[in-house]
Amino acid sequence: MVPTYVVGALVPLLLTLLLQKSKKETKRGLLVDAGGEPGYAVRNHHSTSPVESAWEGISTLAQLFEQSCNRFQNKCFLGTRALLARELEVTKDGKSFEKLHLGDYEWLTYGKAFQVVCNFASGLSRLGHKREERVAIFADTREEWFLALQGCFRRNVTVVTIYASLGEEALCHSLNETEVTTVICGHKELEKLVAISGQLDTVNHIICMDDDIPSSASSVDSRWRITSFADVEKLGRENPVDPELPLPADIAVIMYTSGSTGLPKGVMMTHANVLAVTSAVMTIVPGIGTKDIYMAYLPLAHILELAAENVMVAAGSAIGYGSPLTLTDTSSKIKKGTKGDATALLPTLLTAVPAILDRVRDGVLNKVNAKGGLSKKLFELAYARRLSAVNGSWFGAWGLERILWDFLVFRKVRAILGGRIRYMLSGGAPLSGDTQRFINICIGTSIGQGYGLTETCAGGTFSEFGDTSVGRVGAPLPCSFVKLIDWPEGGYLISDSPMPRGEIVIGGPNVTVGYFKNEEKTNESYKVDEKGMRWFYTGDIGQIHADGCLEIIDRRKDIVKLQHGEYVSLGKVEAALSVCRYIDNIMVHADPFHSYCVALVVASRTTVEDWAAKQGITFSEFSDLCEKEETRKEVQASLLKEAKKARLQKFEIPAKIKLLFEPWTPESGLVTSALKLKRDIIRKAFSEDLSKLYA
Repeated sequence: MVPTYVVGALVPLLLTLLLQKSKKETKRGLLVDAGGEPGYAVRNHHSTSPVESAWEGISTLAQLFEQSCNRFQNKCFLGTRALLARELEVTKDGKSFEKLHLGDYEWLTYGKAFQVVCNFASGLSRLGHKREERVAIFADTREEWFLALQGCFRRNVTVVTIYASLGEEALCHSLNETEVTTVICGHKELEKLVAISGQLDTVNHIICMDDDIPSSASSVDSRWRITSFADVEKLGRENPVDPELPLPADIAVIMYTSGSTGLPKGVMMTHANVLAVTSAVMTIVPGIGTKDIYMAYLPLAHILELAAENVMVAAGSAIGYGSPLTLTDTSSKIKKGTKGDATALLPTLLTAVPAILDRVRDGVLNKVNAKGGLSKKLFELAYARRLSAVNGSWFGAWGLERILWDFLVFRKVRAILGGRIRYMLSGGAPLSGDTQRFINICIGTSIGQGYGLTETCAGGTFSEFGDTSVGRVGAPLPCSFVKLIDWPEGGYLISDSPMPRGEIVIGGPNVTVGYFKNEEKTNESYKVDEKGMRWFYTGDIGQIHADGCLEIIDRRKDIVKLQHGEYVSLGKVEAALSVCRYIDNIMVHADPFHSYCVALVVASRTTVEDWAAKQGITFSEFSDLCEKEETRKEVQASLLKEAKKARLQKFEIPAKIKLLFEPWTPESGLVTSALKLKRDIIRKAFSEDLSKLYA
């Protein structure tokens, strides 16, 4: 008899060799003869032409929703946690923080949700809202958000989506430009609307998702009719109206981007656009179905979350709602000793943006470093052994050794997100290789990177389940063709060796109609080829690997030419340096009149304070610590170390940095709701600091 441990060691080795061989032969993206501007075009290896719908007879989101509600009538669908208690905690320095004690998830079935949606649609009609008028949803992600969206679809009403964190100027611009008459919002968003009510031209009706209408709303009673979500649903239940279902070409959503530069633009999405992406993703994520539970916490006003939730609908999966501030047991708004959303829900599927995954990684590593001693050494050994295996070495931890490390070390890390995550999607920005491997090892799950834009309904490329490579965003989705075109000015050509390079252009049924009331910008970014396919020019620079997978390497707008002619890609440098443990955020700045670049660095409070304590450095406030020369030198030395790892050129490495102590949040207006940098706003806000760095 062969000993069990021998089998446990040999079988993984044989599988590894077979997998490595198969990976070399896998072609995930294939060359395709595409119309339009000449370039290097690829398609998904599963589909010769872009997929429009995965279901016969289904051509709109309203039809897809109704089909799923009929198929999965008694299955759990939408889950929300009850608020048990709200408390204020006061710290030693006198600052107050709200803490929530949340209960278990309470569920709506698919059948019950469909009834609510039909009632809400009827109620909207009975209130006097006409089909040609637009509704805006201005709220944090929650079950009423999705129910309201589907209710509007059943009346063929176009929904304008607006980030809950949007500033007053952008909010007024979005509502006035689209001539919205009805706004559906939460309690806190209603207070924002009241404050700018005099600047809103067409709004006459507010539907509040919460029953408690703020007292400040009484000041606008004469101009606005304010109704609760529950009352609208009740009105429709008692006075039903037949649906007016949309056509595929009807505009489902006008989605206002969070605006990294200037005022936000409204992207017009048809039902066919979003359905194409939903259909394509269903073919990529393996085995998605009624046993899956999806953790919903990203903004539904972002296409990544909106598309993901429609995929869950199509699969009959359950969706549990939470928020970034209550996601884990240690999240900032969770009362100590109570459960965060993930540990209460135990999700199997999760969508995230890199900034959130970076924080999960940093939080775990900070705890490991704080413990020190044997615990730290054990973690580092387990991580190194599993990293070797994940990177393809048969000498890494496989078989029984993997099971041992999972039980001894990584089980506690996985519990942070509930312990049952089987697949994770990252989108919205580049994910660092270090963070991707951390998720693979510590969370124990595959993580797919996706690439897309609001203008392509989040559809573009997607990493297949078996693709464990880092730094790439996968092959084209089955709904898209992806093409590279020459950009001679930047030195990127499809004739480049060893891989074709150029500006990324995406074509297919997922490419949206254009920008609302902005024909000039639409004509600049969208083209229709001789075959009738619509293409969007992304402004991103990519290269396509031999297996047909895309890698993002640059962005046209982020490239700055220095004094001596060298080009610096700001996004590329930031992505390389963002893995530094001392930083929470970073913006690299390059001035054409100087020969070097500089950086604004938001310091990671926990990590920097821990370092200071070990060095015996005394300080009264974190702001004082950030001003100390020894702190700046330590952070800059760490950045230099990461820059060398990433093989950055000397001129790409920030020669000087300014340490900042206050985090950049959507509320501060310095980053978008998807946590992307608002470069122009940051430059203006810190113009004095940037000038001093060049002095």
